[in-house]
Amino acid sequence: MTEANTVNRPRGEGNPAPQARTDVAASQGGLVTPKGTTSIDSGVVAKIAGLSAREVNGVYNMGAGTARALGAVRGIVGGDKSTATQGVSVEVGERQAAVDLDLVVEYGVAIPDLAASVRRNVITGVERMTGLEVTEVNIKVDDVHLPGDKDGEKTDQPDQEPRVQ
Repeated sequence: MTEANTVNRPRGEGNPAPQARTDVAASQGGLVTPKGTTSIDSGVVAKIAGLSAREVNGVYNMGAGTARALGAVRGIVGGDKSTATQGVSVEVGERQAAVDLDLVVEYGVAIPDLAASVRRNVITGVERMTGLEVTEVNIKVDDVHLPGDKDGEKTDQPDQEPRVQ
């Protein structure tokens, strides 16, 4: 084992011998090896991050209002029906990735707890599947989904006559 693969701590009471690093890239052999490199497209990382975020209970939808509306129109017209990357943007380097998410959360869910769960799930999913180190997951909550709401429709306003003619 080389020095680069160990965590150096002084030996003594409460400090065991140096331990091997257990980061994902080291355990999977890494993306850059003497026999070649593996590159992962940003679209792949975005799809993994989007699906990982959607797995968490309390995430109703993803994307800002405009993105969700355009996604609905694409689905109606028969365009790209994949919404896995909606509300996700990523930056991918040789060994690291950063993720930004736009979420719509269910009403009643504690947003800080939800954000922590989403962040943990996204980091685990991306690192496990790609071997990239996730440096950050930034979460922006764009909306709260209320019970009984349909996408894009407000049901809390009763139908009214126009106030002016």
